[in-house]
Amino acid sequence: MDEKEDKRFQIAHREALIGIALVLINFVWWYGFAFGLGDGPVSDYEWVLGMPAWFFYSCIAGFLLMIGLVIVVVKFMLTDIPFDEEGEESHE
Repeated sequence: MDEKEDKRFQIAHREALIGIALVLINFVWWYGFAFGLGDGPVSDYEWVLGMPAWFFYSCIAGFLLMIGLVIVVVKFMLTDIPFDEEGEESHE
């Protein structure tokens, strides 16, 4: 079966792009908070739950955000597809 005709490859490519988008969102979130709030002397840091705000928002809140995004993506955007080719008989 030709790769262009097989819908599984289209689905796999779309889901790979979704995965790359999630990685980019995670990196931009982490980088923005870590280097945006973490720039400057330690005496000027704000603190959240005993941690520097840049660490809390980049690592803790970012982790929780990514868990939520991955759950939403898996529930609503990813598709179950069979691994075997359609019409192919199983070899036992």
